[in-house]
Amino acid sequence: MRVRRLSGGVLSRGVWALLLALPCGAVAAAADSVNTRERGVTEVAQGVYVIRHPDDPTGFPNGNTTVIVGEREVLVVDSCYLLSEARKDIEQIRRWTDKPVRYLVNTHWHGDHAMGNNTYWEAFPQLAIVAHVETQRQIAGYASTFIGRYQKTTADVRQRLETGKAEDGKPLTEEARKELQKNLAAREQVLAEFKDFVMRAPNLTFDQELSIDLGNREVQLKFLGRGNTKGDAIIYLPKEKILIAGDLLDHPVPYLGGGFPSELVKTLERMSRLDAQTIIPGHGDVLRGDYARNYLAQVIDFVRTVVAQVSVEVYRRGNSARNLDAVREAVMKAVDVAAWRQKFAGDDKDNREFFDGFSMPGLVTAAYREAWGN
Repeated sequence: MRVRRLSGGVLSRGVWALLLALPCGAVAAAADSVNTRERGVTEVAQGVYVIRHPDDPTGFPNGNTTVIVGEREVLVVDSCYLLSEARKDIEQIRRWTDKPVRYLVNTHWHGDHAMGNNTYWEAFPQLAIVAHVETQRQIAGYASTFIGRYQKTTADVRQRLETGKAEDGKPLTEEARKELQKNLAAREQVLAEFKDFVMRAPNLTFDQELSIDLGNREVQLKFLGRGNTKGDAIIYLPKEKILIAGDLLDHPVPYLGGGFPSELVKTLERMSRLDAQTIIPGHGDVLRGDYARNYLAQVIDFVRTVVAQVSVEVYRRGNSARNLDAVREAVMKAVDVAAWRQKFAGDDKDNREFFDGFSMPGLVTAAYREAWGN
């Protein structure tokens, strides 16, 4: 199954919930912002490192992790998804410094940024896990049910293999059977990662701002407004002019499968007014200088354009959930989708497929639901 199958509907809980609902391998062919095959480390400033993680065996993405080393202690942003990768990160940090990790910040509640929380908690006894107050609630609530939901979707795959029938009740083709076997093996490998898993919620929260001194290195945590989730936090290093955006900004194709698109525009505009020379996205490569600022502006313009057109179509058709398909069709005709696809995806087949199958329809659906107050 290719990502374009998602165009029929996107879950309102956002990227994490949507991707979790997919059969294994569904995102494996997608773009770099959701498909990373190798682990990589970039030192963006002295004592500031970004770790990119390979996707899990099913193709599900691990979020970026940023490590900030001060003279006294260490702050980590996002604990990623797979526990094995979180353990590798901790080993890497200990090679970089003998200073303790005192703070772990979750930019938002999605599991690909927070599943490793307990791994850090066990490694660093004095750890404070920090997040916006809303993110704490969401991690303690929805995110904590991850294992049960994953087990259920895995059981569904196993049942289809046992019965020899597809979701529509028709007999599985040989190709489909082989794909399901591969998917099941990958899912079971992931479940083995989470044996005896504990979801560790943040134990230190903030509402608007929180400043942390790591020892001659100030780290500012800010809530600039809702966007990707209800509690998105950005992390800003004023001296180094580094901004860590979480999934408010991903690259090269943005994650726009849910959230609050009209508010996202305002939140990203506030972000653009910070004097950031380097932006670390939630997924994808580090962005620098003019390119970083231009890409941020491009995402703002794209979201604003689509939100405005969705609003027009909702007013034309009335305030009803039943009108989503008609609104989506009208928006796709009114907006220059080809031009936006080219800006984000270029000529890369996987990037284009992710834009067409997830980002564009996801943004329309989220904007539609936001417009009529769901």
